[in-house]
Amino acid sequence: MSKVIIQECDSYNTSAVIEKLNSGMELLGGWESFVKPGMKVLLKVNLIGPKSSETAAVTHSEFVRAITMILKKMNCSVWIGDSSGGAIAGIAPTAQSFEVSGLSNVAKELGAVIMNFDREGVRECNIESDYGDKLYLAKPIFDADLVINLPKFKTHTAGIYTGAVKNVFGLIPGLKKAEYHKLLPDPKNFGSMLADIHENCNISLHIMDGITAMQGEGPTAGDVYNAKKILISTDPLALDTVASKMIGLDIKDIPILNAARDRNIGNSELENIQVLGDYDYPPELKGFKLPKRFNSKKKQNYKALIKVIDFLKTRPKINLSLCKQCNMCVESCPVQAINKATKVIDYSKCIECMCCHELCRYKAVELKKDNMIAGLMTKFYRGKYK
Repeated sequence: MSKVIIQECDSYNTSAVIEKLNSGMELLGGWESFVKPGMKVLLKVNLIGPKSSETAAVTHSEFVRAITMILKKMNCSVWIGDSSGGAIAGIAPTAQSFEVSGLSNVAKELGAVIMNFDREGVRECNIESDYGDKLYLAKPIFDADLVINLPKFKTHTAGIYTGAVKNVFGLIPGLKKAEYHKLLPDPKNFGSMLADIHENCNISLHIMDGITAMQGEGPTAGDVYNAKKILISTDPLALDTVASKMIGLDIKDIPILNAARDRNIGNSELENIQVLGDYDYPPELKGFKLPKRFNSKKKQNYKALIKVIDFLKTRPKINLSLCKQCNMCVESCPVQAINKATKVIDYSKCIECMCCHELCRYKAVELKKDNMIAGLMTKFYRGKYK
């Protein structure tokens, strides 16, 4: 049986976070069960792009500070690593993301090492899925003695929810991530690639920053939700199962996690998961908003209708009044569907991966319906099945 620890924590006050982390870890045997003095410990954060910690789009810098202080006290070398999504002038914005998030400052103050996965080299890995022969992952994941996954509790416009299982996507360096979005536009197939990453990596511990979460149009354009939770587990799928239950979802409703379930990456049945800490069952996050595509908790009652009537789909559109002409959307589109000059999206090329929406720093990429009747029908069904 897998264990998921849920701790109530209402702020990023360093002392409070450390206290909650330490008491939570005691329920898994204590830090000493995972950490030995002198270890090189890699903290794999969620650093999707150049976003401040206050946006709830990235693992909060103060959350990372607390964990780094714990590990430093145990005489470990601490690495903080990730590779951001998207591109600016043909380059992944990872270095800028470390600065904007505050993580560079945390590393400097505490003597940790920033690992920009775009610059650290890769290791070739074998894969089980049929989308290719090899997978190339950031070398530090294999050089570290211990890897701790630090996902952010967030919604995702394309995948509904993103957490511990999805956070490993950042182990693919640089612009290669966009190639996988192009190669695997279907969430189920994309999930197979995530399962391959987990099977190639030895990630011992998963600690989710849910003190503030992102609701609505995540993973970058949503709103901050004060969830006040820290989730800890050795099982990434069990952690995601519990987190999704907290926002009213069944893990089976999240296609990106199907492969992880099928390939036994972890437990996905609540009866096989022991919830410990400040709760003995996943607490409901009241009023938490799902993405527009999924914001009815009873969506299964009309999902067939949405599949049949294609005009019910939302599509990304660029609001030129908000656009800053940074061209992040243009350069990050894996199928080059966005006109650089006009910012018009060619929907005959668009694969609905939502990279443009996900990576826009200014919330200029909005999800809109082309058909007014479709919008009215969607509102009717959402209201009917609330």
